[in-house]
Amino acid sequence: MKGLRVALDGPGSSGKSSVGAAAAVELGYRFLDTGVVYRAITLASVVHGIEPTDQAALVAVVPQLSLRPDEQGNLRRVLLDGEDVTEQLHVPAVDRRVSAVSAQPLVRAALLAQQREAATVGNVILAGRDIGTVVLPDAELKLWLEVSVEERARRRAEQRGVSLDSETGQTILADLRRRDHLDSTRETAPLRIAEDAVIVTSDGRGFEETVAAVVEIIRRRAAQGIEA
Repeated sequence: MKGLRVALDGPGSSGKSSVGAAAAVELGYRFLDTGVVYRAITLASVVHGIEPTDQAALVAVVPQLSLRPDEQGNLRRVLLDGEDVTEQLHVPAVDRRVSAVSAQPLVRAALLAQQREAATVGNVILAGRDIGTVVLPDAELKLWLEVSVEERARRRAEQRGVSLDSETGQTILADLRRRDHLDSTRETAPLRIAEDAVIVTSDGRGFEETVAAVVEIIRRRAAQGIEA
């Protein structure tokens, strides 16, 4: 019997990747952060000078993209034309462009099959912005990780060793607000909560507490049986 497929959605920098990966390890599930494939295409656009609206050129990059498992078996290493670019996916230049690239319909269509293939067997967590609404609309469990934009900006600023009140911190906040607007208003696969999603609020919770909440929901749903 096919195992549980979990769609984990949420806005940018909500911690979907780290929470989803940690939950997958505890549950013995596989994990894929689908955002890495869009960031890889965006990185290619930066390196090769491709405009974010040049869909034909962006789609031409897709065959050069491949995923590799990390030391825990999760598909988190990204190769672009044979080169591991995982550590370059979160540079500011990619942050600024990724929403525009991700909004291109032909790019999303070109990457859709790859994302669905990762969930074929089940016992998997897919994290992104449209997993429960577009990629896996029939997923047995849909989760939405709710985090305020201020909290997301604070966490990212902390990762970079600056305060939210600093100039860099305020730039991070402005960039996240801009990305939220672009992601939620794009015509193709806009950022929105699936009607049957379970909302997990991360504000006021530590990382381990958030992971524990996600694990508990998944275990409870799995115990009910995927046909329930």
